[in-house]
Amino acid sequence: MVATPIGNLDDITIRALNILKSVDVIACEDTRHTSLLLSHYDIKKRTIACHAHNEEASSKGIIALLDQGQSVAYCSDAGTPGISDPGARLCENVRNAGHDIVPIPGASAVITLLSCAGNVGKTFTFEGFLSPKKGRRTKRLTQLLEREETFIFYESPFRIVKSLKEIEELMPNARITMGRELTKAFEEIKVDSVSNIIKILESRDSIKGEFAVAVTPCMVSDDDNSEED
Repeated sequence: MVATPIGNLDDITIRALNILKSVDVIACEDTRHTSLLLSHYDIKKRTIACHAHNEEASSKGIIALLDQGQSVAYCSDAGTPGISDPGARLCENVRNAGHDIVPIPGASAVITLLSCAGNVGKTFTFEGFLSPKKGRRTKRLTQLLEREETFIFYESPFRIVKSLKEIEELMPNARITMGRELTKAFEEIKVDSVSNIIKILESRDSIKGEFAVAVTPCMVSDDDNSEED
């Protein structure tokens, strides 16, 4: 399971490159997307598709390759497989078939964002993408805020303001760490109150890019990052 860059291709690890060069087959969430990475590093390998809509069927083909003694690497489009990306079902099926799973760690948007967020407390919840349905989204946001710990979610440019406004209604003093286009050419990271982040976004003619957002409830204190003697 090979983690790949979330934007900047230089973020690939040496180990990941060595694995991609050495395996017989590379399974990809999107062969076109992964081919850009492979081409950048002049890696020529057979690729096969394994995405959310065919993961179960594709798993059988990958297991058949492993049964034949071939080695297979799996890459989701960006970041770490199985983290808001396909790969978890493949991993489970391959392990149940008696084959080893080897993690090749690397980039992940949630960890990238947290590394520059500052004080967010000792614990956090990774939520991934919120439901596009208002009722479910509001219910889940209420549950997350009631935990009184930081949570991180991913959002599209089309729903980011809507999601932030719901958070503002539930907890006006929430602290937001907003990451847009992380590691890419137009990377933007802002830390402010939820109301100020909304104002910044609404002042723009258009909102572009993918977002990772850390929400820190107002109850989290600076002491939550320290250890007692």
